[in-house]
Amino acid sequence: MKKYVAEFVGTLLLVVVGVGTAVFDGKAVGALGISLAFGLVLVALVYAIGPISGAHVNPAVTIGAAVAGRMKWSDVIPYWIAQFLGGICGFGFLATILLGAPGASDPTFIHTSAAAVSNGFGDHSPTGFGMGAAFITEALLTFVLVFTVLGSTAASAPSGFAGIPIGMALAVANLVAIPITNASINPARSLGPAIYAGDWAIGQLWLFILAPLVGGIIAALIYRWIENRQ
Repeated sequence: MKKYVAEFVGTLLLVVVGVGTAVFDGKAVGALGISLAFGLVLVALVYAIGPISGAHVNPAVTIGAAVAGRMKWSDVIPYWIAQFLGGICGFGFLATILLGAPGASDPTFIHTSAAAVSNGFGDHSPTGFGMGAAFITEALLTFVLVFTVLGSTAASAPSGFAGIPIGMALAVANLVAIPITNASINPARSLGPAIYAGDWAIGQLWLFILAPLVGGIIAALIYRWIENRQ
């Protein structure tokens, strides 16, 4: 039970810090600042809850770990439930804070704020990228993250340093993806804002669940093949 609670809390904090930076300070810090917020909070979480749950805080990392033989398949669904609930509650905290903002009396304020940080393609991509480009972006950059997680946590990797490359991988992945899709790379990150935004964000949510999972699975298959070839 402790590992599921850790995943819930970790995912909640990832959304509060990463998406919260985009909501409250995105215009000031830009893509670089948002990317660093995601990366740095993941570094902290790897050291804080890594010994308890592995600090996946991402369904794509969990499926990658299972495919790579790093965790029991029976834990995948409980991990996913904890992560998705954490993502929903994380944005719920942000929505509660937004209720105290100027303009919060407008009934569409929360919806508009959530839509601004939701993941999208086509007309809802920050720079107009289509569905195919969005899918490739999300799958490829999730591949980068999951491949890094598997490599830096391998038995042969230097002990005690995994959090640094993992956080860096998420930061650079976000830096690439933010102009294209607003950067999911994590289905649990996408779900919370989409629920509050509704409308098109829910309609396009499938891509930001499927593409990261595909990227995570491919990363695990390739890493497992490389690992077994050594």
